[in-house]
Amino acid sequence: MNILPLCDTLLNRRICKIGAAILLTAGMLHAAPSQADAIDNISKNGKVRIGVFMDYPPFGSIGPDMKPLGYDIDMAELIGKALKTKVELIQVTGDNRMAYLAGGKVDLLLSVGQTPERAKVIDFTDAYAPYYLAVFGGPKMTVKNNADLAGKSISVARGTLEDLSISKVAPSEATIKRFDDPNGAISAFLSGQTQLMVVGNDVGATIMAKNPAAGIQQKFQLFSSPDHVGLNKNEPRLTQQINQAIVQAKKDGSLNKISQKWLRVPLPADL
Repeated sequence: MNILPLCDTLLNRRICKIGAAILLTAGMLHAAPSQADAIDNISKNGKVRIGVFMDYPPFGSIGPDMKPLGYDIDMAELIGKALKTKVELIQVTGDNRMAYLAGGKVDLLLSVGQTPERAKVIDFTDAYAPYYLAVFGGPKMTVKNNADLAGKSISVARGTLEDLSISKVAPSEATIKRFDDPNGAISAFLSGQTQLMVVGNDVGATIMAKNPAAGIQQKFQLFSSPDHVGLNKNEPRLTQQINQAIVQAKKDGSLNKISQKWLRVPLPADL
């Protein structure tokens, strides 16, 4: 309650100011204690709850034994070890995961791209996984840069970020064949209708794993947006501990092993 507007005389103003000070002091004495931070809550709960996709191979999916597997599953275990606590994996979707984090249903989110819009509502750790669009092709195809695309046929899903990215850099001598959806573009490449394809590194890794005899290789990168761990604003202790874990995992080779295992390429040196 603001009592100062009622004070219309000098004496009343002095009396009201004293009353306001008393009310303020009383409010401070009865204020709720400061809220525990995420590290305190994780310690109290005896576990860290990590939101992961379960339909996003090779980052997260359900294996034949009905257990989750993938890059993010291994990363979650790495985080649990760093925090010295158990890990509870919470399945999330693109639609609900930010609400899960804000509502306290999860402590962390994996596979979060850093954007200015997201930075207004959540914080990010250092990058822990590469995500980018890339050109893929067979082992006999020598393609190291944009110029090498000249004279080559490339499949891509029409109107996607892949389409926009390759259209910007491909020389006029390249033939870009556009298909209605990603599956069409991938099928065209696998059936020999095109010499190259443009997909995300996650999709490329899955295709390579399913078609080992084809010897498919990643040729070079296009658009890049690495994955970060997402967490609620103003959690400096949790951010610091996860960043330390990421630095250590890069240093001791743990993250590189995860990248080789699931993405079939080394961890980028500039990640």
